[in-house]
Amino acid sequence: MGTYLNPGNYGFQEILRSEYIDKTGLIALINETIETMGKLTCVSRPRRFGKSYAAKMLCAYYDCSCDSHSLFHNKEVARTKGYLVHMNQYHVINLDITSFISEARRGRKSMADIPNEIVEAIHKELKIMVPELAIRGNLKEDMIHCVERTGRKFVFIIDEWDALIREAKNNTELQSVYLSLLREWFKNSSFTPRVVAAAYITGILPIKKDGSQSAISDFREYTILAPGKFVEFTGFTESDVRLLCEKYRMNFEDVRQWYDGYDFHGYGAVYNPYSVMCAMQNQKCCSYWQKTSAAESLMTYINMDFEGLLENVARLIAGEEIEVRTDRFENDFESFQSKDDVLTLLIHLV
Repeated sequence: MGTYLNPGNYGFQEILRSEYIDKTGLIALINETIETMGKLTCVSRPRRFGKSYAAKMLCAYYDCSCDSHSLFHNKEVARTKGYLVHMNQYHVINLDITSFISEARRGRKSMADIPNEIVEAIHKELKIMVPELAIRGNLKEDMIHCVERTGRKFVFIIDEWDALIREAKNNTELQSVYLSLLREWFKNSSFTPRVVAAAYITGILPIKKDGSQSAISDFREYTILAPGKFVEFTGFTESDVRLLCEKYRMNFEDVRQWYDGYDFHGYGAVYNPYSVMCAMQNQKCCSYWQKTSAAESLMTYINMDFEGLLENVARLIAGEEIEVRTDRFENDFESFQSKDDVLTLLIHLV
């Protein structure tokens, strides 16, 4: 087992030893996409909405280097079609892009080196896993040979895929290099069909509208504004929260009124898992979210007071409703054309 290649199921084991709400039904949705034209999935969620939990769960399920039957046999996914067909049947590449950024900063390295660091890290582990590939060429060629030799394709699971885009927002050259790497994997007619069984990438912001991120334009995208079939896996549902309230002896109506977060037409409310679990464990409904790094980002944009934004935020805090036009948002942190753009960004960050 490696760090980035076939990392095993230890991450999900740790999650299961904690308070776990069964979201394994998400696996069935990804199973439906395997080796189809819709095999590339991009899910964008605000911070603290369980993106990393989902990534670890998917790793545990698909990774061929471990046996995860005992982890899933009593979960929702075990009752779905194709459950055993795909379990532990693929090589998994699991990347958390924020970890590469942190390592670069800690080592005082240039972020411009990160795309190459990613390639080298995967290639190193691939050569250890399949030693005879050491005499071959680049990573793409070796991955093709690995599939041919083992008969197993790769499932890519990338957490915070957009972190480098966000952190290097003024470095167009670095963005271009990073997007070129993604293009080599997911938009390459000589590589993608032969090597990629499926890909699941997560981030905060939707794919940028201006086409500069065409490297992932083939991904089917599910955002916090339009989660589609992934809506029940976006966060905690009301039924999830009711069960937790019963277990922790909390009043559901108090929790529902306290959180008052996302509500999707035709489905209902979805709750931030981090905030809800903090409330349960501390037996108190208060602002836990403000202790996260996302709160600092919010204050930066609120303090801009763009077109009277502060007044609008004050109205929201007072319980009023404000209609926001979201369709003009350019999906970045600086291309603001109106107050609605800033409010749309806040929706994605909250």
